Amino acid sequence: MLFNSHLFLFVFFPAVLAFYSVVSRYGRTAALSTLLVASLFFYAWWDVRFLPLLGLSILGNYAIGVMMTRAASRERDGTVRILLTLGVTLNLLVLGFFKYTNFFVKTLDAAAGTNIFVAHIILPLGISFFTFEQIGYLIDIRRGHVYRPDILSYAVFVSFFPRLVAGPILRYSEIEPQLGPLNRARKPLSDLAIGLSIFVIGLCKKSFLADGIAPHVGAVFTSSGQHVDFFFAWGGVLAYTFQLYFDFSGYSDMAIGIARCFGIKFPVNFLSPYKAANIIEFWRCWHMTLSRFLRDYLYIPLGGGRRGSVRRYANLLLTMLLGGLWHGANWTFVCWGGLHGLYLIINHGWDALMRRAGASASLQVNAAWRFFARLLTFLAVVVAWVFFRSPDFTTAANLLNSMAGGEGASLPNALLGILGRFQSGLALLGINFGTGSGREIVSTYCWIAALAFIAFALPNTQELLSRFQPGLLPSGAQHPIRLLAWRWSLTPGWAVAAGALAFLGIISITRVSEFLYWQF
Repeated sequence: MLFNSHLFLFVFFPAVLAFYSVVSRYGRTAALSTLLVASLFFYAWWDVRFLPLLGLSILGNYAIGVMMTRAASRERDGTVRILLTLGVTLNLLVLGFFKYTNFFVKTLDAAAGTNIFVAHIILPLGISFFTFEQIGYLIDIRRGHVYRPDILSYAVFVSFFPRLVAGPILRYSEIEPQLGPLNRARKPLSDLAIGLSIFVIGLCKKSFLADGIAPHVGAVFTSSGQHVDFFFAWGGVLAYTFQLYFDFSGYSDMAIGIARCFGIKFPVNFLSPYKAANIIEFWRCWHMTLSRFLRDYLYIPLGGGRRGSVRRYANLLLTMLLGGLWHGANWTFVCWGGLHGLYLIINHGWDALMRRAGASASLQVNAAWRFFARLLTFLAVVVAWVFFRSPDFTTAANLLNSMAGGEGASLPNALLGILGRFQSGLALLGINFGTGSGREIVSTYCWIAALAFIAFALPNTQELLSRFQPGLLPSGAQHPIRLLAWRWSLTPGWAVAAGALAFLGIISITRVSEFLYWQF
């Protein structure tokens, strides 16, 4: 059941919200039980066969967490370490079996020339996200967090339906305090208005913007990148760049909005990442909960930057390689992660060089330099997305070759009248006027221009609703929240705007359109 489906919009979500508003008056247990039942039903609707897996994962991790807490209270550090190792190992084995068995078998077949048969294994919904969350829960207990025994709160934390599809990656320390006084701390009407406002913004991003540009993406990647000219290649890759952003940003807004309707604040996942002036800043603003998880539970335990520059760079590269593998069981994802690891190494090296030269502070306030830095960062991200989206390295290499002009450039017919007088001069540069699908190319670039304007020039959701603190802002967020004079408010005018966005989002739902991050 997708957030952008009529079944969810007009049946499931309103029914759960209405039932919850009545039942929550009878106390915390009734409220949490309602959320748990609704979440398990939501999960079972996708595939009831995997409901026992989710249940066993919740019960197993909770039991290990309780035993770790008790052992820690008795200062049995060795027992705590053993239990942590057991818990993390079991979680990774389950994730590895479902997500990577076919990948490793195919890799072995290719390397050894074997032909091992393994039946296709279905990836359970959200397994990457709830596995990471529960690993984080166990590690936090090892680090000294003390959680009161409460299986109901923990089960809601893991299974809560707004984040089951594709995150954000939550921490129990963020959610548990909100589940304690759930029935007393809520402000039902204001939470509902704020939550629905965030939700309709996300719905419009997904169904109108991301799905609108989606038809302009597929052809360039399904053609294996062969004989694709310059404009067609860049059009398809840039279209995917903005489709992915508005798809996942839209999903994250919808998840935050749904949770807020029940009085629960989720952490923010996006803060205008395409406005970043370097890759470090980009990863502080793109999929922020994943960046935080990789930093706190992988990069820092590996040693972070505490053991010299060489070790820091090695830790960065390893962290991003594993982060790429987490995204998908394909070597192209590993390559994407490795590219970002190299980007981060170059970024940190450049910063160190600039600090030694005493030029870092002056460059940061230079408008021309910052514009160039943003453009370079964006282009680096776009190049990496080629590997992220391509089904194989051949497609990625062919596309990059086309983007570099290796297959020539054919301008669309729609521009012939304007550029015809420059035909001879452009011919000297290798640019020819083709007779292909010019109209499609022009349409693609019109979509790209519109989405680029929204992503780069308009305020993000957190800025629009900043007076209501729509989400939890993780430490290290790079972009400050701008205080806009025309920020979202609970007034009739903004209610009409929300209604218009809801209408636009709903009428744009013309087919089943899964979220791109669902597969991860």
